[in-house]
Amino acid sequence: MALSSEARKNERKRIAQMVLDLVKERGTEISYSVAHIESGLARARFEEIFADYDELFDAVAQIWLADHMRVMEDVLASDLPPVRKMYEFFRRRFVINQQRFREDPQNYILISEMGAANFEKVRSYVDLADHYLAELIVQAQADGYFAGLEIDEALSLINQMISTYAIPDNIIYVGDKLTEEKLARIIDTIFTGLSGETGESARGVNTLKALT
Repeated sequence: MALSSEARKNERKRIAQMVLDLVKERGTEISYSVAHIESGLARARFEEIFADYDELFDAVAQIWLADHMRVMEDVLASDLPPVRKMYEFFRRRFVINQQRFREDPQNYILISEMGAANFEKVRSYVDLADHYLAELIVQAQADGYFAGLEIDEALSLINQMISTYAIPDNIIYVGDKLTEEKLARIIDTIFTGLSGETGESARGVNTLKALT
């Protein structure tokens, strides 16, 4: 008998959490076959829930990234002013990563390595974060920031400038050199100087030109 949609959803969540717990306990990535054995389900039932490893990994990533998704959506829905809003958009995710790394560095490193090895499977989450950031850029532009820049151009520049805090792996290598105070300065600098215009009327006066 086929599972109901609700039962399937609950089993996906149970097994995905089990896999995360096993990764932490055993210090290694859990394969599709091991997940099946540990789930206690018949092979056919397990395959009904997860057709392949891609589906299993997506369910695991959904749990691991749930807090990140929640804080981004909370910030986006808030009434904070543009500068503070973008700061919180990056700060809250950074704090989640920082706390997880400090609580269990080895598990955090392993999960990060799994994410890097399966990047194409988590690309949709990266794309969603970019979509949310684009919405913040539009809101900021309505208040006069990022003058003369197309949304995609501003998005690319901000991502490059903030990548040290946005890419989870970086906390492994940079550690305590990353702070909320430094992030705040970076965001302030972005809003002060990021512009596609020059001149006295621009919010950011760009004096540094690429050498040609």
